[in-house]
Amino acid sequence: MTNKFFSVDDIPRRRFLELGIKGGIALAAAPSLMSCLKRTGEAPPSAKFPLADLNKVIQRALSKGGEFGEVYLENRVSRSVLLEEGKFKSAVYGISRGAGVRVISGDKTGYAYTDDLSVESLLRAADVASYVARGSKAVAPVDIKEEKRPSFVAVKVPLQTVADEKRLEIMKRAHDAALAHDPKVKMASIDYYDEVRGRVLANSEGLYLEDELPLIFFIVQALAVGNDTSHMGRERLSRHAGIEMFDDLKPEDAARTCAREAVTMLEAKDAPAGKMDVVMQNGWGGVLVHEAVGHPLEGDNISRETGVFVGKLGKPVATPKFTMVDDGTLPCYRGTTDYDDEGTQMKRNVLIQEGTLVKYMTDILSAKQLKMERTGNGRRESFRYMPIVRMTNTFIEKGTDKPGDILASTPSGIYVQSLSGLSGGSVNPTDGVFNFTCREAYLIENGQKTVPVKGATLIGNCLDVIKGVDAVGDDLDFGPGICGKGQAAEVTAGQPTVRIRGINVGGSRARRS
Repeated sequence: MTNKFFSVDDIPRRRFLELGIKGGIALAAAPSLMSCLKRTGEAPPSAKFPLADLNKVIQRALSKGGEFGEVYLENRVSRSVLLEEGKFKSAVYGISRGAGVRVISGDKTGYAYTDDLSVESLLRAADVASYVARGSKAVAPVDIKEEKRPSFVAVKVPLQTVADEKRLEIMKRAHDAALAHDPKVKMASIDYYDEVRGRVLANSEGLYLEDELPLIFFIVQALAVGNDTSHMGRERLSRHAGIEMFDDLKPEDAARTCAREAVTMLEAKDAPAGKMDVVMQNGWGGVLVHEAVGHPLEGDNISRETGVFVGKLGKPVATPKFTMVDDGTLPCYRGTTDYDDEGTQMKRNVLIQEGTLVKYMTDILSAKQLKMERTGNGRRESFRYMPIVRMTNTFIEKGTDKPGDILASTPSGIYVQSLSGLSGGSVNPTDGVFNFTCREAYLIENGQKTVPVKGATLIGNCLDVIKGVDAVGDDLDFGPGICGKGQAAEVTAGQPTVRIRGINVGGSRARRS
């Protein structure tokens, strides 16, 4: 399908759906949903079934054996718009609806999904999933009963009620603010995405839950050019919220922060290489701990006896200043939901308490294998995926040190203000070795942040890093991102300002002694 292009002034007068049906804006929907969309001009109804039909599907799933059966139904309606070089270059209205059926038998999992939400299709999916349990002892399912849970997602202005013009106006405000920041900013790119995901979950333990989760993801990028080089700054905003998110998180502020980075880094010198102290600014720098420590603490890795934290429960693994938390209840945060994608209540999970490992993150399967509690970390990208252990909002708990004192007491090193990419880096959960590229960093000289540097990479082992944390600030902040582990998950990472002694920094020049 060919997208039409409109100027900033043109497109607010046109409706997404009207253009989509005429072929002007791309539509992404399963074939079975297209006729509904074109006929009504609205999204299809939510994915709900009579409880008796869901009981029937669960019974079929466990008909050949197995100890746990589950049906997960999902209805997702999304909008994605790109504004670049002063033009709205693309817009996609997406609809996704389907269901997955899962059976757990011992350590084996059977899973099948369908985008045809009929009882017949769900029963066929149940038949496929049930093959994993052939010959095993069956557990009689409990008839499902609807349950209400507290909600951690508050919405003032539902996305379904927002005119398309409002979305475009917000994007234009960010675009104009980025370009107005400095003449060196030559281009701005604004990527807007929102969705409303309806979930229905029923399982053989008698659980029935349903909810609706709005989500906004707003990415601003600004390209600055000068000094025979260029730099692309980036800033992200995201919450489970309605359009009122932008009353609190101003698009202009995000654009100016992004443009400031782009212009500042035009002056960057080559980063030194070697082992040095690193001060990491509060906020998205917490992705280092998300990757380097969080993934090795996920229960599926532990149940396979893989990783550096196997057998260390109850033992010191970090400096006493270090406390790490995964909390899926932080109101409206990107990693927050009312319950995970298996129906386990979200909660605050302290993983490392003052240096001692006290908990692993689990889903239903790994909790059973490890004989531990379910922590609410069973998550899935969509109905096409079975749930696996994932983080939610993961962070270093705030300490008592003042950020200014941390910097002033560091004679030399690297000050990391932001890390690259949506994920920021990667880790091998087997040996805990990680690497992160710094997008914005500075030299520390005589306790002060001085010259911006480019090409700095942090390389190390997760145990060495958390044992090297010797200062933790009182300024905890967070940043949104995307976590990849075979499937994508919305997450938040956070930390206060921290200092880590003796990290290997990869750079393009030797460090001056």
